[in-house]
Amino acid sequence: MPLLLVLLLMLPFAGWCSVSDGQRLLPVAPDAPRPSRAEVEAMVPEIAEARGVEEALVLAVIAAESNFNAHAVSHAGAVGLMQLMPATAADYGIGSVEALFDARTNLRVGTRHLKRLLSKYDNDYGRAVMAYNAGEGVVDRTNSRVTYLETLNYTEAVLLQYVRNGGQAPTQAALRQVRALRGMRSAGGARRLMKRYLDPSLLSLKVKPTLDLPSLSPRLHEPGPASRPMFELDTGR
Repeated sequence: MPLLLVLLLMLPFAGWCSVSDGQRLLPVAPDAPRPSRAEVEAMVPEIAEARGVEEALVLAVIAAESNFNAHAVSHAGAVGLMQLMPATAADYGIGSVEALFDARTNLRVGTRHLKRLLSKYDNDYGRAVMAYNAGEGVVDRTNSRVTYLETLNYTEAVLLQYVRNGGQAPTQAALRQVRALRGMRSAGGARRLMKRYLDPSLLSLKVKPTLDLPSLSPRLHEPGPASRPMFELDTGR
């Protein structure tokens, strides 16, 4: 039997399965009980303290990423409580996908990654949370002006939940930045719609005065039933 076929047959037993299109492989959650939310919450204080990350922030990220489901798998292949990509986990020495379904392991790696992002972005919670969702490369390339709707919604949700969890770091500036970026995104969408649907000929309309030159002064132009418009479209070619 060809070696490639043997490897493909072994994949389901290695914690992976193919999705319906047969072209991507996604991790498979173990057939075992998963910890309850209360059990997960009980693990967080020790792990957060060990990494020097606020418990309130770790809990907010867990809530946004998996809603405390240790067996969660995203359509992109992110795994577990803090939705870690296997490649990211490998950077922290975890090369086993199955290990990421272990709640404590997932929390340790995710909190360590979150701490590194906080350090990189000088404890700017907004940028760190954006980078956790969209990736550092996107944040750096855009000079922290990420306009992905998913990332903006995610960042806002995490920061608001962080405050509800009792977090003390200032978040007002970051939330204002999210709103501003959402406005930039809307403006960009409006420009694209105008470019697509607006008749370019409307941008070159010409007008001509209807009154003699002295009457063009607003001070001399008296409105009333008999008043004429000061300008009208010039339809001549």
